[in-house]
Amino acid sequence: MAVPTPIIPELDDVVRGGDARRQADIIRKLSDLFAQGAAHFQPRHVELFDGILIGLVPLVEIDARVRLAEQIAPIPNAPPSLVGLLVHEDEIAISGPLLRSSPLVDEPTLIEIAGAKGQGHLFAISERATLSPPVTDVIVRRGDRDVIRSVAGNSGAQFSTTGYSGLLTRASDDGVLALAIGKRHDITQMQLKELLEHSADIVRRRLFDMASPAKKVAINQAMIGIGSAPSRGARDFARAQREILTLSMAEELNEAALMAFAKEHKYEETVATLSVMTGVSLSIIDHLIRGDRHDPILIMGKSLGLQWATVRALIIVRIGPGKPNPSIPEMEEARMNYERLVPATAQRVLKFWQKRPAEAHAEV
Repeated sequence: MAVPTPIIPELDDVVRGGDARRQADIIRKLSDLFAQGAAHFQPRHVELFDGILIGLVPLVEIDARVRLAEQIAPIPNAPPSLVGLLVHEDEIAISGPLLRSSPLVDEPTLIEIAGAKGQGHLFAISERATLSPPVTDVIVRRGDRDVIRSVAGNSGAQFSTTGYSGLLTRASDDGVLALAIGKRHDITQMQLKELLEHSADIVRRRLFDMASPAKKVAINQAMIGIGSAPSRGARDFARAQREILTLSMAEELNEAALMAFAKEHKYEETVATLSVMTGVSLSIIDHLIRGDRHDPILIMGKSLGLQWATVRALIIVRIGPGKPNPSIPEMEEARMNYERLVPATAQRVLKFWQKRPAEAHAEV
């Protein structure tokens, strides 16, 4: 197919002495012409456009270069030298479209730019339809929070063992990132276990709620693995966790289930249920309930909107079977304190507990 040439005679004059407006107009006409006929152009035609546009691009303002980059970014046979020039621009409005979608930007170029440019360039790269492990290794090493979240949520990104390890490390204090990683199809069972082990219980619960049936099974297995190795001197909550997960999957984990566990003095099941319902780490719930005061139970009950009868059963299960229940005056004082407790205050304390590390000794 021949290239139409009505605008070509203007080029020499424009390049030698044309003003910026005329130069930008020529670039616009050329880029429109190329975009319309790109599918039919032969390599020699592409080479012609490449040579002409390369000569004009340095002469025009940013707006003209932005438009040109956006126009040629998705074209498979775009002028290669022009793509190479624009993709290295510091101005992200110019380089961004090419970094995000141009099929002509190869892996070495992506690695080079990811290692040298700023977070805007890294973010644009993170949105490409596919990314190889060498590229994501650089992104994980240099990216800020938004970049890491973006690449973790990109189903077309592939990660090396080192890259995945970096994602998991960053996810230990970023719940949004943990959820993005947990939803990935390429996460291994070992990586899922590591992710859950270092995530807050509220993140675990949200991930479970959003998971597909197959992923729910994987999460269940990972949680069992975490619970099957209790810390020294701690209770073994593995069996309780299995039962709680089963109830949660059946949408039967509610106040009635909590009350039943407490009445039957099933301590581990009671603690595991409270952990899921409050979003507080299981180990912190265990520490709070085993304390000398009723206050933590009152606070959890008020934050969840539990009936006094359920809260009373929790107080009794805290004391343990075979031990004398609290005296009537002591229980009445607890009831009055529960009635006086303001829900907003209880919620503030609960949020504090939710943010505590699992290994920390919780305090009221």
